[in-house]
Amino acid sequence: MSELVHLSGKRIVVVGLGASGVAAARLCLRRGAQVVANDGKARDALPEEARALASEGATVVAGGHAAARMDEADLVVVSPGVPPLPEIAQAEARGVPVWGEVELAVRSMTHPAPVVAIGGTNGKSTTTSLVGAFLGAHGLRVFVGGNLGEPLADHADERFDAVVLEVSSFQMERVDRFRPLVGALLNVTDDHLDRYAGFDSYAQAKGNAFVRQTETDWAVVPFGDAVCRRQAERGRGRVVTFGPGGAVDVTDDAVVDGLTGTAFRRDEMGLSGGHNALNVAAAIACAHPFGVGADTLRAALRDFRGLPHRTALVAEVRGVRFYDDSKGTNVGAAVTALAGLREPKAVLIAGGRDKGGSYAPLVDALVRKGRAAVLIGEAAPAIARAIGGRVPVEHASSMQDAVRLGATLARPGDAVLLSPACSSFDMYKDYKHRGDDFARCVRALKEEAAA
Repeated sequence: MSELVHLSGKRIVVVGLGASGVAAARLCLRRGAQVVANDGKARDALPEEARALASEGATVVAGGHAAARMDEADLVVVSPGVPPLPEIAQAEARGVPVWGEVELAVRSMTHPAPVVAIGGTNGKSTTTSLVGAFLGAHGLRVFVGGNLGEPLADHADERFDAVVLEVSSFQMERVDRFRPLVGALLNVTDDHLDRYAGFDSYAQAKGNAFVRQTETDWAVVPFGDAVCRRQAERGRGRVVTFGPGGAVDVTDDAVVDGLTGTAFRRDEMGLSGGHNALNVAAAIACAHPFGVGADTLRAALRDFRGLPHRTALVAEVRGVRFYDDSKGTNVGAAVTALAGLREPKAVLIAGGRDKGGSYAPLVDALVRKGRAAVLIGEAAPAIARAIGGRVPVEHASSMQDAVRLGATLARPGDAVLLSPACSSFDMYKDYKHRGDDFARCVRALKEEAAA
């Protein structure tokens, strides 16, 4: 648990007015703070909720950061999408504390509750949702959100028995006393290297969730993963491993909880695929401190069907199945999605805004499983160079063009998989927007085929 904070009368600058920034500003206003809501975008480019902060009592400073006078604040709260800024560095140099929304929200909860913080490059949304399902089925009142979509700051006055947060590396950059009862780091692969100096810096940010854990807390990491283990050991939590060989083991046909001796058959779960078996194992480990029974876990696993935009089947057209994995915003996620398909071959639709990592693992996966690659967006030339001539490559000017090319290149029994390995921001507002457009184009193709 983190020490509670008193905000009344303090001058607080909230930087970045997306969903988490707006939630943080509203929380500070409810606590009686003098709030300066700041964003680099022009005022008319801000979302309506951000502009509305002015009518709720905040001073909205848009179009730059200097006028927010961060170095005169009692506290600066930084949204996860905000890059390093000289104004923030100047405030820190003058001793102003700089927090993220997660730190603010947890320390402002009217009714403090134990926190489960789930991080990792891939799988964290599914695992977070599954832990929430486990605890809810156990009869607990649970908040599930964070990087998953719903900021905790909007719910800091509500009463919960447990808080389950998906936490990103950006959110964990700015924690001060954040101490989850359970911290999980599912994996660390190349991602966001356009923001970090290198892989080690990225892993270090993710591992900040463990730093203040004590012997009564739990640190959940993959068995045999030296990077994740090293991060977990920055704190003093009880390390519990998951995956093949781990305390919560994964075999070909079951997930076996070695802490209780209970086996959960994989063919009885709503989730399929090797990557989801790992997510299940991690979620079972995370639920342990809450005493969730085996029958409750088994029922929740049977009913849980996964999340949108994560290798979700959209439609089958002329014997080809089209999958939306728009949440595959990095190379590791795209490799996992491609390898996990039941179809023997797939046409991969990839591309978007490059994040600075190597595409070599994706090329290796394409050689094993790819019928062809259809490339879109800013990163298309870089991915094409990495592929060389190892699989056929086509370039598409739009998602509609990509879907049609994928359908042409695929054979009956194949899959067409949207798993971009890149962020969406060159063409779309977010991965959901991109996935929705893909699904729309696939449905249009299906209607044409049926006409």
